[in-house]
Amino acid sequence: MHARVTDPAWVWMSAVAIPLLLVLPALWNGYPLLQYDTGGYLARWYESYLVPSRSTVFGLYLHFGEDSSFWINLGVQALATLWILQLTLRVFGLLRPWRLTAISLALILTTALPWLASTLLTDIFTGLSVLALFILVVHGERISGVEKCSLFAFTAFAGATHSATLAVLLGLCCAGWIARPFLRERIAVSGLLQGSLTLVAGSAMLLSANFGLSGQLAWTPGGYGVAFGRMLQDGIVKRYLDDHCPQQKLKLCPHRHELPATADEFLWGSSVFDDLGRFKGLDDEMGLIVRRSLVEYPLRQAGAAIVATAQQLVHVGTGEGTNGLVGHTYGIIERFIPSQIKPMRAAYQQHHDIDFPAINRLHVPVALASMLAVVAIFASAVWRRRLDDLTLLAATVTLALLGNAFVCGVISGPHDRYGARLAWVASFVALIALARYFTRNDESHTSLAA
Repeated sequence: MHARVTDPAWVWMSAVAIPLLLVLPALWNGYPLLQYDTGGYLARWYESYLVPSRSTVFGLYLHFGEDSSFWINLGVQALATLWILQLTLRVFGLLRPWRLTAISLALILTTALPWLASTLLTDIFTGLSVLALFILVVHGERISGVEKCSLFAFTAFAGATHSATLAVLLGLCCAGWIARPFLRERIAVSGLLQGSLTLVAGSAMLLSANFGLSGQLAWTPGGYGVAFGRMLQDGIVKRYLDDHCPQQKLKLCPHRHELPATADEFLWGSSVFDDLGRFKGLDDEMGLIVRRSLVEYPLRQAGAAIVATAQQLVHVGTGEGTNGLVGHTYGIIERFIPSQIKPMRAAYQQHHDIDFPAINRLHVPVALASMLAVVAIFASAVWRRRLDDLTLLAATVTLALLGNAFVCGVISGPHDRYGARLAWVASFVALIALARYFTRNDESHTSLAA
């Protein structure tokens, strides 16, 4: 006989062991894992001005945990993960402490989830916010008022930590409103309103933080610059410069034959971008080229967008940017948080490369297989005209994967980091499907035996 939900041993095992295992990579490292982008977020509190693609909301969140060497942040991330996992299983009627433990262990051993939870980066909140939004919109009647408020605040915060996350959540809400006339019995207007208002709250949160830290009531900058980098990588920028430099006096014209091959080299490496003033010096020009390129080369842009989206879907490797080569982040910590220099420098990450290629020999096949499984679950249910909560979850995650691939692939260019932050959710859905299948089989056998 399976353990009851209230079995104290299983409850305590789940509550204590799962969060510890979720941050095991950081415990092994001896310090929270750092990523190349971490420093840009950390600096927001101290520099008090806006920089491209670095949310002040997430910067404030990191600042909150500085005195604990950021272990408070990892505790929040691990506990939030446990909370969302158990809440999802509960609304599906599958919550048993032993089952929660088993599914969590499967995710910890085979997906990027513990590495995301152990890293000082926004990515852990992307997948969690998709699940939180789903519960709030579709299963609001199965949770308490306190849980609704908590999910609302969590989803708003997650959206405020990264514009791509907010865009994915916006796309899901738009899809919900479009599907609402056909799913009246499954999706309540009140749920969709609450879900949509999380985006309003997240946007207000970001604008308020930007104003509070910088004095500017403005959105986080950098959209044009990042899109410019992707177009440069696809050869569209060079095409535009070749076509227009004889007529237009652009700063990039004298340098059009020395542009790097990739967006990362241009934006974050040593390139002409630095010589011309980086975002401050080139933002207007990059915006002009992006806008006019969209108008002048629509077919080429569409083709590049399709290719970038398809490439992003299969870029799901764990650990991109989480290695010893994060000099900018080291510099920010050394400059603004000198008390952290000793533990940071003593961590494994700062002395050895983590063997992510070996880890990805497992993680990548699991991620790709899970994504295919989720699409298959959704397609099979549509074919059989079976609309249940698992179908809606599979549809939500499928749309989230596609939306994330489009937003990140088209705007920033394909990166493993962007795929890994959502692929683990597909694995979770596949495990829910397996748990439901075996649960129904057990119930059928029990009924026959009776």
